[in-house]
Amino acid sequence: MTTLIDVQSAGSAPEPGDSPRPIRRSLSRADRVFRWSTTLIGAVVLAITGAIGVFLGYQLIPTLRDYGLRFFTENEWSPNSRLLGISSALIGTAEVAIIALVFTFPLALLTALYVSEYAPSWLRGFLVSMVDLMAAIPSILYGVWGYFLIMPHALYLSRWISEYFGWIPVFHVPGGDPTAPAFNLLAYNQSPFIAGMIVSMMAIPLGCAVMIGVFRLAPLSEREGAYALGSTRWGMIRTVVLPFGRGGIIGGTMLALGRALGETIAVLLILTENFDIRFQPLAAGGATISWLIANFFGDATSGQLRALVAAGFVLFAITILINTLAAIVIGRSRSGAQTEI
Repeated sequence: MTTLIDVQSAGSAPEPGDSPRPIRRSLSRADRVFRWSTTLIGAVVLAITGAIGVFLGYQLIPTLRDYGLRFFTENEWSPNSRLLGISSALIGTAEVAIIALVFTFPLALLTALYVSEYAPSWLRGFLVSMVDLMAAIPSILYGVWGYFLIMPHALYLSRWISEYFGWIPVFHVPGGDPTAPAFNLLAYNQSPFIAGMIVSMMAIPLGCAVMIGVFRLAPLSEREGAYALGSTRWGMIRTVVLPFGRGGIIGGTMLALGRALGETIAVLLILTENFDIRFQPLAAGGATISWLIANFFGDATSGQLRALVAAGFVLFAITILINTLAAIVIGRSRSGAQTEI
């Protein structure tokens, strides 16, 4: 009597010549070429970055020998008096970058969500192209546009903030009484607040492009599962798209922050020279490290030139540190980690 097990055994018997294929552990020629090419390109990029860091760091040695640690604590840049320091420029760099990030993060995130989730399909490609085009516009054009178009109107925003929130020290403007009959334009003109606003226009496309790419990779099955459970579109975005794109949000924001830290031409056009150490971004005048290098590079002597290159090393180190921290955060919150089942 034939049993069910016999039938199953007979049905599962391998056919003649039907044997498992051996797994080849060696890569094909095309894979080897691609692997070595990408390894070589990565090594070249690391070598160039390391060479830049070594060159800038080497210029820091004679600067520290001439000025000591006062180079980091002195707030004046007066070559005739042998007073060279970057403390005020460091504070100004942080001010402009933080202000730019305050404008960049919500605008980049909301724009990316609209383009990837709400925009109709016939409009989405055009919007993506416009975002990429904004990232390709030279910074000097943003600076000129901000100087002639944004700054005359941003003055009134600075005055409004100072009028209603001037009791907070960071929003106070010395010499700029918002209740005075005559509006003192010079007290609010060419401030770090306006410079940060202009820089944010250059940082938004970078962060937005990264976020759009990550949001569009959110799994379709989990999107449909959220809708099947009765979720609204915003509920689906909040529970699926945003958790999946957390790494992209952080990466795009850090990329925008790197652009804000190193922006030169637009800041040079907006800011006026002021080396006072203060935390009042609405007040006129200020300095950043990139502004310092661009403003004094042309007339610098050999010693001043080494000091400017040393200042560039400090900016280089800050950028590397921020990118490293961002990579660590992204590594601990990979895209999709919160949506795995």
